[in-house]
Amino acid sequence: GCCNEWISYMQKNGFEVKVNETGNYDAHKRFNIKYEHASCHTAVIDGYVIEGHVPAEDIKRLLAEKPDAIGLSAPGMPIGSPGMDGEAYGGRKDPYDVVLIKKNGESEVFKSYNQ
Repeated sequence: GCCNEWISYMQKNGFEVKVNETGNYDAHKRFNIKYEHASCHTAVIDGYVIEGHVPAEDIKRLLAEKPDAIGLSAPGMPIGSPGMDGEAYGGRKDPYDVVLIKKNGESEVFKSYNQ
């Protein structure tokens, strides 16, 4: 499904991916991910949480800037985001934001897509 598509996308963008299928509820609880930031899969890289279909360029920027934050999220499952952009979606690209999740649980837009 879309999670495997995102994994393939990340590997093509130079990331090594190790899969642990533990269920998202546990990951959300463990990393303090609020409902409004939740998506279908959770990744961790260099101590940052990556929630959902976040583009590789945003993750690379996060790792370069190293903000004091929990991580990034592409809330929900936005069509047109990496892993949600295959043939089944017919080229559809919905607008969506990648948000930076701050340690206090608040968020701010990190980058907007398809606006």
